[in-house]
Amino acid sequence: MLELLSPAGSMEALRAAVCNGADAVYLGADVFNARGGARNFTPEELPEAVRYCHVRGVQVHLTLNTLVTDREMQKLAGLIASAARAGVDAFIVQDLGVLALCRQIAPQIALHASTQMSIHSLEGVRQAAALGVSRVVLARELPQEDIAFICKNSPVEIEVFVHGALCMCYSGQCYMSAVIGRRSGNRGQCAQPCRMAYGYDRFDNKYPLSLKDNCLISYLRELEAMGVASIKIEGRMKRPEYVAAVTATYRHALSGAPVDRVMMQTLRAAFSRQGFTQGYYQGKTGSQMFGVRGDEREDKAFLQEMRATYENVEPQRVPVRFYALIAEGQPAMLAVQDDRGNTCRTTGMTAQRAQLRALTAEELQQRVTKTGGTPYLSQGVRCVIDPGLTLPAAEINRMRRDVLAQLTALRARTPAPELGHAQAPDIQPGMRGTPALTVSVTRVEQITRRLLQCRPAVLYVPLAEILAYPEVFQRLSKRQCVAAVLPRVVRDDETPRLLQSLTALRSLGVGRVLVGNLGQISLARSRELEIAGDFGLNLFNSRAMEVPKELGLVSATASFEMTLAQLRDLSKPLPLELIAYGRLPLMLTENCLIRGRTGACACQNGTGIRLVDRKGEEFRVIRDGDTCRSVLLNGKKLFLLDKQESLRKLGLWALRLSFTTENPAELDGVLAAWQSGRASFDPGACTRGLYQRGVE
Repeated sequence: MLELLSPAGSMEALRAAVCNGADAVYLGADVFNARGGARNFTPEELPEAVRYCHVRGVQVHLTLNTLVTDREMQKLAGLIASAARAGVDAFIVQDLGVLALCRQIAPQIALHASTQMSIHSLEGVRQAAALGVSRVVLARELPQEDIAFICKNSPVEIEVFVHGALCMCYSGQCYMSAVIGRRSGNRGQCAQPCRMAYGYDRFDNKYPLSLKDNCLISYLRELEAMGVASIKIEGRMKRPEYVAAVTATYRHALSGAPVDRVMMQTLRAAFSRQGFTQGYYQGKTGSQMFGVRGDEREDKAFLQEMRATYENVEPQRVPVRFYALIAEGQPAMLAVQDDRGNTCRTTGMTAQRAQLRALTAEELQQRVTKTGGTPYLSQGVRCVIDPGLTLPAAEINRMRRDVLAQLTALRARTPAPELGHAQAPDIQPGMRGTPALTVSVTRVEQITRRLLQCRPAVLYVPLAEILAYPEVFQRLSKRQCVAAVLPRVVRDDETPRLLQSLTALRSLGVGRVLVGNLGQISLARSRELEIAGDFGLNLFNSRAMEVPKELGLVSATASFEMTLAQLRDLSKPLPLELIAYGRLPLMLTENCLIRGRTGACACQNGTGIRLVDRKGEEFRVIRDGDTCRSVLLNGKKLFLLDKQESLRKLGLWALRLSFTTENPAELDGVLAAWQSGRASFDPGACTRGLYQRGVE
C-alpha cells in the first residue's frame, strides 16, 4: 500500500498533515535541511512532534539533506543523536559525509537518499543501497517507464514526488543561487532565481526557467502497481492550509475516489502556477510545462475551511478493540488493544446487583466506544457481563479514559536508542608543491597546439566528442592522458548505448572517465576504466571524501561552493583537483533551453544561445554531452589564474582550466596567461566564484 508522505514546515502544518490522512511526514530541524526558510522545528519541538505523530500511527522523516562543512559536523552529530533519542523513523540525506555520520551514530535509524543526490537510474539506486540507504527518492524528471523499471529491479524502497513545485534543474545540481548570490540550494538557502524573468539574447520579461507545479493525482494506482513505496507531496515552505488541502485530496484519491473536477479545483485553490503539469512523468517536455504564480486573491473562505480540518479537532484514525469483563464480586476490568498489538488494562469498582435495570452488553459497548476527542477509532467491543449487575456510567467512562491514556503514553514512548560514536576522519593534508594542470574542453577544435604543448596531466573531453573523432583520440591517447567526460544524467534507457560507448572508448586507448553521478561508477567499472570524480558528486567535507576513495576512484573534484580555507583544511585521501578557470555550470536541465528559444531541437548549434536577466547578466547555454539536456553557464568566468602561488598551499593534486564557449584563440590566450604567471583579473568579465566569499 502506498505511503502518503506530507510536508511539515511547522507544528501547525504537521497537525494539518496528520489530521488530513498523512501516513508519514517529513520535516526539518532548525539547521541542516534544504528548506532553511521554513519555520522548521527546534530541539524542544522535535520530540513533541514525534510523540504527536507516533501516537497517531504516523512516521516522522527528518531532513538532513544539505551539504555540511567539517566545522559543522560536531553540531550535526549532536542533532543526529538527539533526533534518534526523540524517535524519528528516518533520516533523509544528500551529503555522503552526512550519510556516513548517521550510520556511525544512529545505525538503527533508516536512511533515505534525498532527491538532492540526483539519483535517476537503477545503477544509482543500487550504489546508494550499497552505501546503506533503505529508500531512494528519485529525481523528479523521470518518466513513467523509468520509474517502473527501477521499482521492478530496485533492492530498496522507492519514493516519488507526486505533487508540488518543480525545480528547472536536477535537484542537487543547481548552483545558480549560490554563484550569483551566495544563497546555496545545496545548503537550504535557495533564492529561486529560476522564478525570475529572463529573455533570450536580451531581457524580455519571460519565464523560461519557471515550471508549473507537478500533479500526479491521476496516476496513483499506476504508481502503486509499479511498486512505488511512498508518494511525496512537496511544500515545507507553504502554509498549513496548503498541506491540509493537498494531503486530504490525495488521501481521498488513495481511498478509491475518482479524480474529479472538485478535487482539481481544491488543488488549484491550494496553490498552482497557471495549472499543473505531468510533463516529466509522461515524457513530454516543452513549453506546456512552464508557468508562473499570478497575483491571486486570497480565498479566505477556502483557508478557513482548510483550517477547520486540523484546528481543535482530533480525527479518529487509530483502530482499537476493547475487551470488558464485568463479573460478580470482582472489580470491573477493561482492556484496549491497538493495531500494533499494544494492550493496556485497568480495573474499576466492583459491579453491584441491579435494583431496577441491569447493565446490558449493548449499553456497555455504546459507552466504551465513545472515543471522540481522541485519535482512536473503536473496531468493536468484546464483553462478558454476569447477569443482573450494574455499573455507573461515570465509572465506565473513567475506565475508558484510563486505558486510552495508557495507550497514548505507550504509543508515544520511544525506547532509548543504542547510539554509536562519531569517528573523526583521518585528516590527510594532500600533496605538496605546485599542483598539476588539467584541462577540459567541449569541442575537438579547442585542442590547440599550445594546449598539447602544455602537456596537461589529464585532458578531459566529452565522451561523444571522442567517439566522433576516433582517429584523433586514438593517436592522442598514446602521448597524452585523456579522460572521457560522461554526461551527468544517463537514464536507464540510455545505459546500453553508454556501455557500448565505453567499450569503444577502451578500444581507442582511453582508459579513464570523469563521472558526476553515483550511478555511473559501476558502469565505468564494468568496462575496467579508471574513474575520476567530478564536481557533481558534491564532495563538501572530509567524511564525504572518504567515499570516493572507498569506491576506488583515482581522483576527485572539489565542490566549487567551498572556500579556499575549507579546501585547505579538507582531508585529501585521494588526489583532489580544483576548477580554477571557466564558466561554472549553474543548472542541468531536462527541458532543453535551446528548444525553448527556437521551438525546435537545435542543440548542435547551441553554443550561441544565452539567457539575459533584468540586470543584463548573460548566461550561456550548452548541451550536456550529446544529449538534449541543457547546461546553463555563468556569464562571468571563474578566474584564479593569478592566484597560483596561494593555491599551492592547499594540498591539491591539480588545477583545472575548463573551456566551454571559448574559441581556440581565446583558449590559447588563457593558457599563455597561465604559463606566464602574469594573468590579470578583470572584475567586469570575471569572478572569484565562491572560493573567497563562500555560501550561506
